[in-house]
Amino acid sequence: MRVGVATDHGGFALKEELVAHLREAGHEVTDFGAHDLNSSDDYPDYVVPLARAVAAGKVDRGIAICGSGVGASVCANKIPGVRAGLIHDHFSARQGVEDDHMNIICMGGRTVGPAVAQDLLDTFLAAGFSQAERHLRRLGKVAALENQFVGH
Repeated sequence: MRVGVATDHGGFALKEELVAHLREAGHEVTDFGAHDLNSSDDYPDYVVPLARAVAAGKVDRGIAICGSGVGASVCANKIPGVRAGLIHDHFSARQGVEDDHMNIICMGGRTVGPAVAQDLLDTFLAAGFSQAERHLRRLGKVAALENQFVGH
C-alpha cells in the first residue's frame, strides 16, 4: 500500500518509528515531513500536502501526527475528499475505515506511545470500506455538504 506520513515537531519521534514500521511491513512510504526536528515548525505545512496527496489518489492512505493529533485532524479535514479521524483506540481505527471510509488516521505524538500507534496504524491499514448502503448514503450526504462549501 502507498502510505503518506506527515508531522510537525510534536510527532517527529513517533513519525520516525512509524515510517520504519511501515517500510518493514513492505509499504511504499512517502514522507511529507518534517524531515528535521524544529520546535518552531507548523503542522499545516506538512499535513496539507499529505491531505492533498490522499485526496488526489497519489497515496492510498495517510498518517498525520502532531502533539495531540487534534490540529492535524482539523487541518486535514479542510481538504475536500479527506476523511481524517483522531484515533486513540483499536475499534475506531477499524470502524472509521469500514463505516466512514476514513483515509487519514491522526494521532498525537505526545498522547500515543509507539506500540499502541503501530497497532492503530496496522488496524487502519488492514481495514476496508464496507460499501454498505447506509454508509454510502451517509458519505453522500457528507460529500454534498463538502461540495456546498468548495469555493466559498
